[in-house]
Amino acid sequence: MSAMELTCINCPLGCRLTAQVENGEVVKVEGNSCKRGETYAKQECVAPMRMITASAPVKDSDIPVSVKTASPVPKEKIFDCMQAILHTPFEKPIRQGQVLIHDVCATGVDVIATRGVE
Repeated sequence: MSAMELTCINCPLGCRLTAQVENGEVVKVEGNSCKRGETYAKQECVAPMRMITASAPVKDSDIPVSVKTASPVPKEKIFDCMQAILHTPFEKPIRQGQVLIHDVCATGVDVIATRGVE
């Protein structure tokens, strides 16, 4: 059994967590003040996920488009997803909330515009 030390990022408390991991599974979480800390530790220790936010160039525009993933992607796919975002030729007009990349890097997650570009 091994222990992992984490700081929970799911609420402003920032609880210091200790997760006991056995055979690739979290069997015990200590230090959390709420249930969200336990959920976070279980996810973070087994399959960490992250939201991506970025700015990307738009063809024939001096204004970049700001984007985000619709939901978290596996942490190990962040670099690949960023490359896909930065190398996709986005074209005007772009509407806020528009899906710009479907299923980025086969993650099942869409990349959406967080602001419009005319």
